[in-house]
Amino acid sequence: QVHLVESGGGLVQPGGSLSLSCAASGRTFSRHSMGWFRQAPGKEREFVGGINWSDSRISYADSVKGRFTISGDDAKDTVYLQMNSLRPEDTAIYFCAGNRATVVHTAPRKYDYWGQGTQVTVSS
Repeated sequence: QVHLVESGGGLVQPGGSLSLSCAASGRTFSRHSMGWFRQAPGKEREFVGGINWSDSRISYADSVKGRFTISGDDAKDTVYLQMNSLRPEDTAIYFCAGNRATVVHTAPRKYDYWGQGTQVTVSS
C-alpha cells in the first residue's frame, strides 16, 4: 500500500502564490508517476500536471502552464506543486495521485492511489 498526504492548501488572494506538498509513504518503490488533480464544486476532477519519476518528464494542463510548477524530491518521496498568479477559477480541492505507469496519464481512472486532498481557495 502507498499512502499519500497533501499539505499546504489555504486561502490566497488573486495573483498570490501557494505551494502544495504530497508526501508518499509505504511501498513507494512501486510508483512510477505522480499526478496533481483538482476538483471544484459541481465539476469533474481534472488533471493539473504530473511527473514521471523514471525520466523526470513533467507535463501540465494548458490552464496552468506558465503559472504552476511541479517538482519532486525522490529521496523524500515528495512531490511539490508551486502555484503562482492564482486566479479565482483555480479554487478547488487539490489531490495528488500515483500510478505504476511510466507515462503521466491525464485521466483520473488511470491512477491507483490518491491523497485525501487539500483545499485551495483564491478569493479577495
